[in-house]
Formats: sequence, C-alpha cells, structure tokens
Amino acid sequence: MLEFLLPLVDWTKQWLLALHPGSLFLLAFVEAIFFPVPPDLVLIPLARLRPPMAPLFGILATLGSVAGASVGYLIGLRGGRPVLNRFVSADRIGQIEKMFQRYDVWATGMAGFTPLPYKVFALSAGVFYLNFPRFIIASLVSRGARFMLEAILIMHYGEAVEGFLARHFGWFTLAVAGVVIVAFALIQRRKVESGV
Repeated sequence: MLEFLLPLVDWTKQWLLALHPGSLFLLAFVEAIFFPVPPDLVLIPLARLRPPMAPLFGILATLGSVAGASVGYLIGLRGGRPVLNRFVSADRIGQIEKMFQRYDVWATGMAGFTPLPYKVFALSAGVFYLNFPRFIIASLVSRGARFMLEAILIMHYGEAVEGFLARHFGWFTLAVAGVVIVAFALIQRRKVESGV
C-alpha cells in the first residue's frame, strides 16, 4: 500500500468504529461489500449505551448492510466471474454455486444470518444472476433477524448477554439456521409425499 494513504486508512477505521448511528450504518454498508470488520462491533456497544434506541440501531445496521449488499450484487452482475475469482478460490466458488442451485436466494439468507461470508454471497448472487428482488427480500429477512435479535437481546438483558454474543453468537446463529434448514427439508418432503 502507498505510504501516504496509511493515515487515511487509519482515520477511516477509527471513524467507522466510532459509537455513532451514522458510523453503524456506514460500517454495515461497506462491510457488505468488502470491509472485514462486522457491524456487530458497533451495534452491540451502541445498544448497551442507549438500550431504548437498540431496535433503531438494529434497523440502521440492517438497512446499511442490505444497501451495501445491493452494491455487491451489482458489482458481481457487471464484473462476472473474474471479479469473484479475485476474492474467492475456485473450490469455494463451486461450493457457493451449489448452495445457490439448492437454496436459491436463501443461500444468501443463510450467509446473512450466520458467520458465513455475507459479502461473498452478495457478490456471487450477482455473478449467478439470482433474482434481485428476491435477493433483497432474503437479505432483509436474514440481516434484519440477525441485527434485531442482537439489539433486542442487548436491550432486555444488557451486560448479562453481551459476553454471550461476543463469544457464541456465531455458533448460535449456525444452530438456528440448521433448525430452519431441517424444518424446511421436512416440509418439502411432506409436500412431495402428499403430492401437493
């Protein structure tokens, strides 16, 4: 990296991680495209500092993240596989493509709720020409569920749940996603068996 850009990069990191609603929105936006720092790092302390505002912070994080993912989708749509190849290995691209073939836009939904790399799925959704309105709905549902769950837990339980979120939220979201997938598979199986 060019040396003269380092102060700008440091300033950007400090501003993005500042405990301010505008920083939360911007961090959620850029994280959904390329930035490696999750918005949870600003959402959780903000919710702790101002518990009555926690749902609003959850909404801001959701809107920023989905707006950023929309940009990622458009980058994938315009740039195609060459753009995806810069960020992800060929094996991982194959795995993501299989997930999209099996779950359609809900693969993005799983990534939006769990620790899976949401930004990669958003970019891939554009590369693989997934339906954009359905992509937005899946993103709103999954990111909204994740950030609102964090915000509401912090609002109601404060410090008691903050440590749990920091240490175990990834595993918790994977478990919830697993239950949803199993329930979805059972419903689909039942439909097939009943001929619906």
